[in-house]
Amino acid sequence: MEVSQTIVCPHCGQKFDLVIDTSEGFQRFDTDCEVCCRPLEIVVECEPGLIISLDVVPQ
Repeated sequence: MEVSQTIVCPHCGQKFDLVIDTSEGFQRFDTDCEVCCRPLEIVVECEPGLIISLDVVPQ
């Protein structure tokens, strides 16, 4: 199950939506800010349909 979560880029401060697949319990992946295009590391802990914790780490 996919869940949309609004995150804030630690580089530029802009908000954008990120879609998380909650079928996996723990995830760590890289993505780019949709506004400034700088790299971010996303660390997520979830249960099906629920995001328990989400950290956005600048790279």
